[in-house]
Amino acid sequence: MATKPQRKTSACRRRAARAALAALVALAVVAAGLGGLVVWQNTYDLREEAVTVRYGGRTLHAVLALPKRGKGPFPLVVVAHGDGPVDATHDGFYRPMWEAFARAGYASLSWNKPGVGGAPGDWLDQTMEDRAQEAADAIAWARQRPDVDGRRIGLWGASQAGWVLPKIAAKDGRIRFAIAVSPAVNWHRQGRYNLIAELRRDGASDAEVAAALRRRETGLKLLGRGATYEEYVRAVGDPQGMTAARWRFVSKNHTADAGADLPALRGVPVLLVLAGHDVNVDTADTEAAYRRLLPAPSLRVTHYPDATHGLVRHDVERSSLRLTLTALCAPRALFAEGFLADQRQFLSSLDTEGPRR
Repeated sequence: MATKPQRKTSACRRRAARAALAALVALAVVAAGLGGLVVWQNTYDLREEAVTVRYGGRTLHAVLALPKRGKGPFPLVVVAHGDGPVDATHDGFYRPMWEAFARAGYASLSWNKPGVGGAPGDWLDQTMEDRAQEAADAIAWARQRPDVDGRRIGLWGASQAGWVLPKIAAKDGRIRFAIAVSPAVNWHRQGRYNLIAELRRDGASDAEVAAALRRRETGLKLLGRGATYEEYVRAVGDPQGMTAARWRFVSKNHTADAGADLPALRGVPVLLVLAGHDVNVDTADTEAAYRRLLPAPSLRVTHYPDATHGLVRHDVERSSLRLTLTALCAPRALFAEGFLADQRQFLSSLDTEGPRR
């Protein structure tokens, strides 16, 4: 027969076990609720179709995002990526924008860069001309689809795509519109601006900035005479992240200047999107170039003072934890206020405007 202390100990253990079980149940309920929230927030009002673009001897692994309802034919937004190894969805970053486009009645087409996600090739082997031809081939493929309105195809591009969008328009005289998000104009000016802006943001001294600029000038001289990567490393010492493949890419593209091709977009409705916290692109330089080369009223310029280069809210991007949680639990809230709605409104307005030129 158990003694009183033993019975009391057993009762305490049972209460502790019940409390632990209750805590686990509560935790499971919270986890299920959070999981449900994440699933709900990452469910978009559109239909995604994995497609293989085959045209002009090239193969692209792509995603065609269609409005949730209807058979089309739908007008189409063709996506031109910025720098880096970007896949078709940009790791899901594009989906809130595709949804905004879909709600305006537009489909979206995007693809893995060469070498990304099993796609053939290597994006670091591409020139801006290569990228434009790739997009032109994708557009030609899309025009063959019964669910795409080939008369209403336009472009969306960010950052490095500033050199690609006008080249696409020069190749395809039927481009209907363009949305240029934080687009670069001149490779050399942009590179200098980006270098100084990032150094200042990180608290570099005047001496450190001056040293970085001298190093940059050395690199530009080497690029100008077609130097090899080995020559570059001998000249600067520590390559600081500049790989042989990246040097090859820069060697092919460092003379890029959108000013030569932007006139191809004259008469086309263009939405220029600029951010207030952009350390990658000199937005004042970009806006001046666009206003000089693309006369009103076809050009519309929108500013988002609280946005970073990718149009993510500055207060979100500067905290890695907040950025991760927002991307998981509220991905549409990543973007600057009005950014998604303004693009949707721009696309919707095109249906009421006259034809190009």
